[in-house]
Parts: sequence; structure tokens; C-alpha cells
Amino acid sequence: MAYRNGTYVAFDGLDTTNPTIGDIKYFNMLKMWKNISSKSLIDFKFSDSHQKTSQVRDTSSRNTLERVLLERLKNSKNMVLILTEKTRHDREMLNYEIEKAIKMDLPIIVCYPKVRQPIFNPKYYSDYWPLALAEGIRKEEVQCIHIPFKKKPVLDAIPRFHIHSNEKLESLGFYNRDAYDFFNITWE
Repeated sequence: MAYRNGTYVAFDGLDTTNPTIGDIKYFNMLKMWKNISSKSLIDFKFSDSHQKTSQVRDTSSRNTLERVLLERLKNSKNMVLILTEKTRHDREMLNYEIEKAIKMDLPIIVCYPKVRQPIFNPKYYSDYWPLALAEGIRKEEVQCIHIPFKKKPVLDAIPRFHIHSNEKLESLGFYNRDAYDFFNITWE
């Protein structure tokens, strides 16, 4: 049995390796936050599930991709799902990752980089949702917290919402006003 301590990060790569175009820039930002927080007083433990398995390339066979992604998910305690206005709803591999995460009961931290305000009604952002997430929410089969992609909420959610936690989420979970007051975020 896998030791499930990693955080699986999923996003639509937008068929590019250019980090300025694709959503990988947000994944890289998470890694930067981890490095910065490890040198400060912030307690942020982020074990990257992508570093625990072999590398995959877009040219890998579908079976190879699915096998490696499934192995990464099995090593994960939660998923960070990054959704932008460019995320394709029918992106096959992204939907595969979400479907498997739901079947494994992984809490999903749904992050919206372009949202510049607290999220109190996640349904408002349903246009961003890939098909598998929309279906999981509709059937209430998934635990999610919907947050803007801002450092403080993300750094709070990753160690807080995971398979080992007693704190369970609903499909349309969100932070309340007190939490956002506590985060003391400057909104742009």
C-alpha cells in the first residue's frame, strides 16, 4: 500500500511546454511558495506527488500515462485542481485524473487563479469545471473546497483537507468570511 502523503496537482497543460502560456505556471508558483515557506515561519508541508514517480511526456502512450498518473494519485492525500478560463471541459487526461481522485475519496482543493475575491458561491464558477468535476459535484460524490488561487488560502487548505483529516468537505465547500478576514488578503 502506498504512503499517501503527497499533494497531487492537476491542471490543463493547454498542449504547450511554454510555462508562460500554459497553466503549469501555477504549479510552479505552488513549488515556489513551498520553497519560500520552508525558509520562513510558515508551516507549509507540500509533498509533490509528481516527484514520486517516473516522468511522462505528452508523447507517451495513453496506457503509460494512465498508469503513471494512477500511481501518483495513489501516493496522494489530496488534489489541488487549478482551473482557469482556458481549462478545456472535455480534456481527456484531466477528466481521468479527476475521476480517479473522486473514486479514491481524495479531497479536491479547487483553485481559480483569475478570481480576485472570496468565493462564497462555488456554483458561480461552474463554467470552469471539467466534465468529471461537474458530474462529481452534481452527484455529491466529491469533497471540494473552492478557493481563489491566493497563497494564504492555498497554504491553509493543503495541510488541512486531506484523506487523513477528520474535517470533511461537501461538493461545494468554501471558506467563510471569518476565514478570509483571518487570511487578511489584499484583493486586486
